[in-house]
Amino acid sequence: MLHWKSDKWFGIQRLQGVNPVLIKLCTKIPDNLNVDDTMLRPFLETLTIEEAIQSQKLFLVDLGIVEGVPPAPGTQLCAPMGLFYLNKNSELLPVAIQLFQHKGGDNLVFLPSDPPNLWLLAKMFFNNAEVQHHESLTHLGFTHLMMEGVVICSHRHLSVSHPLFRLMAPHFLFLISINVVALQDLIAPGKWVDRVMTVRASGLQEIVKRGLQDWRLDRDGVIPRQVAARGVADPSVLPYYPYRDDACALYSIIERYVRAVLEAAYSQPGSLQADHELQQWRKELTMARQHGGVGMCGVAGDSEQGFTSVDQVVEVVTALVSICSQGHAAANFGQFDEYGFVPNYPPVLYGPVPSSKDAVPSDRDLLNYLPGRFATREIMVITKLLSFRGTRALGDFEVRYIYDPVGSAAADRLRGELRELARQIDRRNATAQFPYKWQSPSVVPNAISV
Repeated sequence: MLHWKSDKWFGIQRLQGVNPVLIKLCTKIPDNLNVDDTMLRPFLETLTIEEAIQSQKLFLVDLGIVEGVPPAPGTQLCAPMGLFYLNKNSELLPVAIQLFQHKGGDNLVFLPSDPPNLWLLAKMFFNNAEVQHHESLTHLGFTHLMMEGVVICSHRHLSVSHPLFRLMAPHFLFLISINVVALQDLIAPGKWVDRVMTVRASGLQEIVKRGLQDWRLDRDGVIPRQVAARGVADPSVLPYYPYRDDACALYSIIERYVRAVLEAAYSQPGSLQADHELQQWRKELTMARQHGGVGMCGVAGDSEQGFTSVDQVVEVVTALVSICSQGHAAANFGQFDEYGFVPNYPPVLYGPVPSSKDAVPSDRDLLNYLPGRFATREIMVITKLLSFRGTRALGDFEVRYIYDPVGSAAADRLRGELRELARQIDRRNATAQFPYKWQSPSVVPNAISV
């Protein structure tokens, strides 16, 4: 509430908000983004656009995936692009916002030099579009819904005594139950999504469909690769990016734990290829949805031979455990911080997108864009409930499935490494202006439980 109007805060939302997986290094201005040197030079510390790109100072968030999704009556849904500049103080600041994907006409490019309320309204419409992406994909589609298929597949093909099942089972607890509640109480016709989101439930499902068509486990589920694919893995390129730093460190800890367990389980030559349960599990993971499979793309292994190495199984299982724990935590537990003050991250805005810079909105005009008292209360209540963590922290398993000496020792090492990472994050947050805790092992739970 104190910072939501500032450009610095708008940049920080891309780095440690509930949707910190969109910001990418800009290596070329998109053909449909209508900016030029004359327009941007005042905000690039005397650099031209090309010089800023060559210096790795420009970053982009493109929400084109929501283009054309029908909005609720009385609302407009933007499909914006935001251009951000990393200044000499290592602050990521917005320098241009274009609210639709096409050039020209009444699709304006908004700048920090525009009248303050007009620039603020452009940022609100940008965030409104990102809310639709966050709730549809980063939160619901890429954690809750995708992992439900994995849970079902695992129960179909892996016995409860299988080492892979015992490894993953603590991270599957509660998921199906919470999904049933969400579908009934939040996404069903006339429920929360229909009442407070621009895209309503039908639009949310359309965005999920679009996102799942492009999602790959080997790129999007492996956090270090996902970060690298966006060009922001190197701290010298983007020095302040707490999501990246914490998420990659936590992912590496999970990977070491998974590797220790699986290398022991498949230590004998030929044991991997001979594991019928494992190979059938992979087969259904990759089987098309219309044929009854999970339809997951990018699963390591071979379509004919299945898994052929332990490294492949480690990659897949690490990604799945990561999604169920840290992936969901990053998207979920910061919701009240972002949504609780509705103008900061508005799920719905009522009124037209500005098409001229001649008419500057007043403070009253900005208020009229926001949802009313009842909808505001609903947004606050639900995001507060979703931000509660009622289950144990990662590694402190609700149910213990692994008792063998190797697996038990691996779990002990896991907990030790998690405690150390949590201490490191606490030390950083103690002096941070805007602490980021959603990838701390003390906050990340074992499973998707809310």
